[in-house]
Amino acid sequence: MQEYTRQKEDEFRKKEDDFNTRQQEQQVKFDQRLADEKKQLQLTLEENLRKTIAEDFENQMQMLHSNAKDTEEKLKASRLKELEFLQKEQALKQREEEMQLEMQRKLNEQRNDLAEQIRKQETDKHNLKDTENQLRMKELEMQLEAQKKLAEEMKRKAEQGSMQIQGEAQELILEELLRTNFPFDEIGEVGKGVRGADCIQTVRNKFGQECGRIIYESKRTSAFSNEWIEKLKKDMRNTGADVAVIVTQVYPKDMDCFGEKDGVWICSFDEVKPVAYILRDTVIKASAIMRSQENKGDKMHLLYDFLTSNEFSEQWKAIREGFMSMRMSILKEREAMEKLWKSREKQLEKVLLSAAHIKGSIEGIAGSDNIQLSLTDDEDEVVLID
Repeated sequence: MQEYTRQKEDEFRKKEDDFNTRQQEQQVKFDQRLADEKKQLQLTLEENLRKTIAEDFENQMQMLHSNAKDTEEKLKASRLKELEFLQKEQALKQREEEMQLEMQRKLNEQRNDLAEQIRKQETDKHNLKDTENQLRMKELEMQLEAQKKLAEEMKRKAEQGSMQIQGEAQELILEELLRTNFPFDEIGEVGKGVRGADCIQTVRNKFGQECGRIIYESKRTSAFSNEWIEKLKKDMRNTGADVAVIVTQVYPKDMDCFGEKDGVWICSFDEVKPVAYILRDTVIKASAIMRSQENKGDKMHLLYDFLTSNEFSEQWKAIREGFMSMRMSILKEREAMEKLWKSREKQLEKVLLSAAHIKGSIEGIAGSDNIQLSLTDDEDEVVLID
């Protein structure tokens, strides 16, 4: 049985070897045949491609020879367009340089303005520090003077006397501030113990005319009282003032910066300078409006006499002649440009029509997918031809 098994195995291996050998031979024959067919197909394709290229080349040569004149015309038109484009490009470059120069000019102006603002802010800060120093020095001087004259009384009423000195010092600094910033206005000092506001500013314009009054009440306490507003409004009515201002160290509970409350302006000592400028300008403008209403009838007669006078008629004629001259010049320029545009449109229509003919001939010969000859997009070209 073992001998029989070995014989069968040997026979199986021999048959398997024969089968593998035949399979390899068939694979070699198949690869050889496939290579021959590929080579034959490649030769056929090359031959067909050479014929197609030769025919296309011949057609293209015929097309180029037949359209030489059209190409020259297109070349002339393209050169004209190129010249126009170069001129426009030069104009744009000049405009860009002018814009850059103008922008640099504006930047320099803004830089100078910013530097001026910074210097002004620094000056204001320095002035505020100087004001605080002056206030402290004034307080110290008055305290020393009061201590020398009324030493015993200051011992009994130290707190009350200190508050009174601080208030008087702020009043003096306020008066000096107004006199310094508004030298043409009259700053009236109200004496100690006199009923009324602490300071009255009589506003005058640049011609020295009196425009109105602003009264100031100076308070330097730890708490704000609403009674000050009513009292100052009474003082405003009694003195005939236009605006009332309370300069205080502490704001009311519903305020955190300067503003108006019940017809009275409230600000701190640091804010009194800009507030005074604003209120003074408002008083001057209101006075100017009131003065403009005076003698209105006489002004109307003067205006009517001027409008009906020969002087006004001649001036208006001169303006009208200048306007008509400019209008006729613009109309002439518009007519000339419209003629030029119409001529160019006709030339463009001729070019596009010739291009359409050439494109149709080429598509009839070589097909629409081979050569792209459109001068513009298809949709734009159709619109221009129509």
